[in-house]
Amino acid sequence: MALEIKGLQRIFKFRKDSKELVLSDPDSSLSVNEVMDFYSMTYPELTTATVHGPEWEEDKAVYRFKTTIGVKG
Repeated sequence: MALEIKGLQRIFKFRKDSKELVLSDPDSSLSVNEVMDFYSMTYPELTTATVHGPEWEEDKAVYRFKTTIGVKG
């Protein structure tokens, strides 16, 4: 029985307008916060988001960007 070694894949999710977006990892050498900064150019609401995770889904590390914009209370 041979062992198979795989690299850990990261994916990033965040909710925008009641849709969950799945964002790929732009560069595995970036920290999670640097990835969030990278995507904040496309999604400005990420500038105030926080990172949650990782959660494990199959063989992927899933990080969630959660923003408080538009949340009352």
